[in-house]
Amino acid sequence: MLRLTLLEVVLRSLPEEFLVIFAVYVFSKTVINIKRYIISSIIYLFAVYAIRLLPIQYGVHTILNIIIIIVLTDNISKISIIKSIKASIMAVILLFICEGINVFIIQHIFKADVRSVLSHTVTKILYGIPSLLIFAVIVFTYYVYLARGKELKEVIDGENI
Repeated sequence: MLRLTLLEVVLRSLPEEFLVIFAVYVFSKTVINIKRYIISSIIYLFAVYAIRLLPIQYGVHTILNIIIIIVLTDNISKISIIKSIKASIMAVILLFICEGINVFIIQHIFKADVRSVLSHTVTKILYGIPSLLIFAVIVFTYYVYLARGKELKEVIDGENI
């Protein structure tokens, strides 16, 4: 079980889940429908919390999270299933890479023990901020690039308009 405290949900999970859904919109090159985006993000937040309460092996929750992202972005955000699958996997892989960079920074630059950092809620949140910021910078930079090039597409029921 990977329980989350309320502090972790508010300060880490909430921004992360909103960023992940935003990343799916960006990687699928879909214009953001604010209402659908917020609904998808909030449902995803609750789903992540519920999945982390399940008594499953570490790593299985990631697969379940990807499935939830795909279902939400296909059904609520109306992004086509193929784009949802590709964008969801890209977003999760990018998030893993950012977290890997963060672990490297914690171990080799800050010279901190990762186990002790992750064993305390507040330090886990504080040391997790860089990975979230790196992820956000990459996604927002790509979004600006797409927006300037007018490559974002409106969708209705998964079809470009």
